[in-house]
Amino acid sequence: MYFAALLARTEDGWKASDTELDDVETLSDLADLARESSPDEDTVLVLIEQEDAWFGVVRVDGEDDPRIYVSDAAAAARSSYGEILLTDELLGRDPDNGDDLDALDLDGTEDGEPAEDEADADDGDGPAGSADAVPHGPVGDAQILDDLGVGEKELRLMSTEAVTEIAESLGASETLETVR
Repeated sequence: MYFAALLARTEDGWKASDTELDDVETLSDLADLARESSPDEDTVLVLIEQEDAWFGVVRVDGEDDPRIYVSDAAAAARSSYGEILLTDELLGRDPDNGDDLDALDLDGTEDGEPAEDEADADDGDGPAGSADAVPHGPVGDAQILDDLGVGEKELRLMSTEAVTEIAESLGASETLETVR
Protein backbone atom coordinates (compact mmCIF):
# COMPACT_ATOMS: atom_id res chain seq x y z
CA MET A 1 0.00 0.00 0.00
CA TYR A 2 1.36 3.38 -1.02
CA PHE A 3 0.69 6.85 0.24
CA ALA A 4 1.93 10.01 -1.46
CA ALA A 5 1.34 13.58 -0.41
CA LEU A 6 2.62 17.04 -1.20
CA LEU A 7 3.42 19.44 1.63
CA ALA A 8 3.92 23.02 0.47
CA ARG A 9 5.39 25.57 2.85
CA THR A 10 3.46 28.81 2.54
CA GLU A 11 3.33 32.11 4.44
CA ASP A 12 0.37 30.67 6.36
CA GLY A 13 2.10 27.39 7.27
CA TRP A 14 2.07 24.00 5.60
CA LYS A 15 -0.55 23.14 2.99
CA ALA A 16 -1.10 19.47 2.18
CA SER A 17 -2.55 17.74 -0.81
CA ASP A 18 -2.68 14.10 -1.69
CA THR A 19 -1.45 13.21 -5.08
CA GLU A 20 -1.82 10.46 -7.60
CA LEU A 21 1.47 9.38 -9.10
CA ASP A 22 -0.06 7.23 -11.84
CA ASP A 23 0.82 9.76 -14.57
CA VAL A 24 4.29 10.50 -13.16
CA GLU A 25 7.00 8.64 -15.06
CA THR A 26 10.16 10.57 -14.24
CA LEU A 27 11.70 12.66 -11.50
CA SER A 28 11.22 15.68 -13.74
CA ASP A 29 7.47 14.94 -13.92
CA LEU A 30 7.37 14.66 -10.13
CA ALA A 31 9.23 17.97 -9.68
CA ASP A 32 6.84 19.67 -12.10
CA LEU A 33 3.87 18.31 -10.15
CA ALA A 34 5.38 19.69 -6.93
CA ARG A 35 6.02 23.10 -8.50
CA GLU A 36 2.43 23.26 -9.78
CA SER A 37 1.15 22.78 -6.23
CA SER A 38 2.91 25.95 -5.09
CA PRO A 39 2.76 28.83 -7.57
CA ASP A 40 4.81 31.08 -5.25
CA GLU A 41 7.93 28.88 -5.59
CA ASP A 42 7.68 27.83 -1.96
CA THR A 43 9.40 24.74 -0.64
CA VAL A 44 7.41 21.64 -1.53
CA LEU A 45 8.01 18.21 -0.07
CA VAL A 46 6.80 15.11 -1.88
CA LEU A 47 6.42 12.38 0.72
CA ILE A 48 6.03 8.80 -0.48
CA GLU A 49 5.81 5.68 1.63
CA GLN A 50 5.22 2.05 0.95
CA GLU A 51 3.87 0.44 4.06
CA ASP A 52 6.53 -1.48 6.01
CA ALA A 53 9.10 -1.23 3.21
CA TRP A 54 10.52 2.22 2.44
CA PHE A 55 9.85 5.94 2.29
CA GLY A 56 11.13 8.75 0.14
CA VAL A 57 11.31 12.52 0.39
CA VAL A 58 11.71 14.78 -2.62
CA ARG A 59 12.29 18.44 -1.89
CA VAL A 60 11.64 21.06 -4.54
CA ASP A 61 12.68 24.64 -3.84
CA GLY A 62 11.48 26.85 -6.70
CA GLU A 63 13.35 26.06 -9.90
CA ASP A 64 16.29 24.36 -8.14
CA ASP A 65 17.00 20.72 -8.93
CA PRO A 66 15.01 18.40 -6.66
CA ARG A 67 16.78 16.90 -3.66
CA ILE A 68 15.99 13.27 -2.83
CA TYR A 69 16.26 10.91 0.12
CA VAL A 70 15.17 7.26 -0.01
CA SER A 71 15.24 5.14 3.16
CA ASP A 72 15.95 1.80 1.46
CA ALA A 73 17.08 1.87 -2.17
CA ALA A 74 16.81 -1.89 -2.70
CA ALA A 75 13.20 -1.97 -1.48
CA ALA A 76 12.33 1.13 -3.49
CA ALA A 77 13.87 -0.37 -6.63
CA ARG A 78 11.16 -3.03 -6.56
CA SER A 79 8.49 -0.33 -6.71
CA SER A 80 7.36 1.70 -9.69
CA TYR A 81 7.27 4.81 -7.50
CA GLY A 82 10.70 4.06 -6.11
CA GLU A 83 12.12 3.71 -9.59
CA ILE A 84 11.11 7.32 -10.25
CA LEU A 85 13.29 8.48 -7.35
CA LEU A 86 16.27 6.20 -7.93
CA THR A 87 18.02 8.15 -10.65
CA ASP A 88 21.43 7.18 -12.00
CA GLU A 89 22.88 10.25 -10.31
CA LEU A 90 21.39 9.30 -6.93
CA LEU A 91 22.78 5.77 -7.22
CA GLY A 92 26.18 6.97 -8.46
CA ARG A 93 25.77 5.28 -11.81
CA ASP A 94 27.15 6.50 -15.11
CA PRO A 95 24.09 7.57 -17.11
CA ASP A 96 25.89 6.74 -20.38
CA ASN A 97 24.89 3.25 -21.40
CA GLY A 98 27.30 2.89 -24.26
CA ASP A 99 25.15 4.48 -26.95
CA ASP A 100 27.51 7.44 -27.19
CA LEU A 101 30.26 7.23 -29.80
CA ASP A 102 32.73 8.65 -27.28
CA ALA A 103 32.05 5.65 -25.04
CA LEU A 104 32.96 3.07 -27.69
CA ASP A 105 36.08 1.04 -27.02
CA LEU A 106 38.12 1.25 -30.19
CA ASP A 107 41.34 -0.34 -28.96
CA GLY A 108 41.18 -3.33 -31.28
CA THR A 109 38.96 -5.44 -29.02
CA GLU A 110 35.65 -4.62 -30.69
CA ASP A 111 35.06 -8.26 -31.53
CA GLY A 112 34.19 -9.10 -27.94
CA GLU A 113 37.65 -9.82 -26.53
CA PRO A 114 38.15 -8.03 -23.25
CA ALA A 115 41.01 -5.56 -23.11
CA GLU A 116 43.87 -6.73 -20.88
CA ASP A 117 43.05 -4.26 -18.12
CA GLU A 118 39.37 -5.34 -18.16
CA ALA A 119 40.35 -9.00 -17.91
CA ASP A 120 42.63 -8.24 -14.98
CA ALA A 121 39.91 -6.17 -13.30
CA ASP A 122 37.50 -9.12 -13.26
CA ASP A 123 38.35 -10.75 -9.95
CA GLY A 124 35.53 -13.28 -10.05
CA ASP A 125 33.53 -11.62 -7.28
CA GLY A 126 30.44 -11.37 -9.41
CA PRO A 127 29.03 -10.64 -12.80
CA ALA A 128 30.17 -7.69 -14.81
CA GLY A 129 27.98 -4.70 -14.09
CA SER A 130 27.54 -5.56 -10.41
CA ALA A 131 28.57 -1.97 -9.69
CA ASP A 132 25.08 -1.11 -10.95
CA ALA A 133 23.47 -3.07 -8.12
CA VAL A 134 21.10 -1.03 -5.97
CA PRO A 135 22.40 -0.72 -2.40
CA HIS A 136 20.42 -1.83 0.61
CA GLY A 137 19.77 1.04 2.95
CA PRO A 138 19.40 4.77 2.55
CA VAL A 139 20.57 6.82 -0.43
CA GLY A 140 20.41 10.48 -1.24
CA ASP A 141 20.56 13.69 0.72
CA ALA A 142 20.06 12.81 4.38
CA GLN A 143 20.30 16.53 5.24
CA ILE A 144 17.29 17.30 3.05
CA LEU A 145 15.18 18.46 6.02
CA ASP A 146 17.89 19.90 8.30
CA ASP A 147 16.76 23.51 7.94
CA LEU A 148 13.17 22.42 8.66
CA GLY A 149 14.06 20.81 11.99
CA VAL A 150 14.55 17.18 10.99
CA GLY A 151 18.22 16.32 11.21
CA GLU A 152 20.12 13.64 9.33
CA LYS A 153 20.33 11.28 12.31
CA GLU A 154 16.63 11.66 13.04
CA LEU A 155 15.71 11.03 9.39
CA ARG A 156 17.85 7.88 9.19
CA LEU A 157 16.23 6.50 12.35
CA MET A 158 12.65 6.99 11.16
CA SER A 159 10.44 3.98 10.75
CA THR A 160 8.24 3.13 7.81
CA GLU A 161 5.73 5.55 9.38
CA ALA A 162 8.15 8.31 8.41
CA VAL A 163 5.62 10.44 6.53
CA THR A 164 3.65 10.87 9.75
CA GLU A 165 6.83 11.41 11.77
CA ILE A 166 8.11 14.05 9.33
CA ALA A 167 4.77 15.86 9.36
CA GLU A 168 4.79 15.86 13.17
CA SER A 169 8.32 17.29 13.23
CA LEU A 170 7.29 20.03 10.81
CA GLY A 171 4.14 20.87 12.77
CA ALA A 172 2.01 19.71 9.85
CA SER A 173 0.53 16.46 11.15
CA GLU A 174 -3.06 17.79 11.30
CA THR A 175 -2.69 19.24 7.82
CA LEU A 176 -1.39 15.95 6.47
CA GLU A 177 -4.16 13.96 8.16
CA THR A 178 -6.75 15.93 6.20
CA VAL A 179 -5.53 14.27 2.97
CA ARG A 180 -4.70 10.84 4.34
